[in-house]
Amino acid sequence: MLQDKELLEALSSARVLTSMITPAVLISAAGTLIFSTSNRLGRVFDRVNSLKSEIESVLAGTLPFATARMEFLKVQVQKQRVRARLIQHALAALYTATALFVASSLGIAFNVAYGSRETSWIPTALALSGGLFLFAASAILIYESRHNLTFINRHIDFVEYLEEQYGKQNGKHTKDI
Repeated sequence: MLQDKELLEALSSARVLTSMITPAVLISAAGTLIFSTSNRLGRVFDRVNSLKSEIESVLAGTLPFATARMEFLKVQVQKQRVRARLIQHALAALYTATALFVASSLGIAFNVAYGSRETSWIPTALALSGGLFLFAASAILIYESRHNLTFINRHIDFVEYLEEQYGKQNGKHTKDI
């Protein structure tokens, strides 16, 4: 065990702060991903509200092609449900990664102050675990973005369908619209 003076010198050394910088950078990266992922979840919420309004309009009889529209909307709502679930899993992984990076940073300080060579692996293991959660969150977000692309493509297909139906009703070709 270090004496009080040695402890104070160990804690005030630049080595502690230098060692804690890497986890701090990773905390910042995870925080940025948390922010952007939370925004994605907000966009899903906004889109679900928009879909709800469209469903209410179909039910009120104010939109044409009710059967096709309801079929389309049902699929779109399910896509948004999957996206929301994936984003929630990604956020959980990002929060876990952040907690592990903070624990790693604190572990470095405690190891310098009170630890020994036998305990020096703990902060590294915490940081590596955080990195694994960061990787998992990134993989989940890649998968979620594929669902978003499917959603967008389906939406484009439906817009084209509506254009075709309009053209049929008005005797025009789709490219004339």
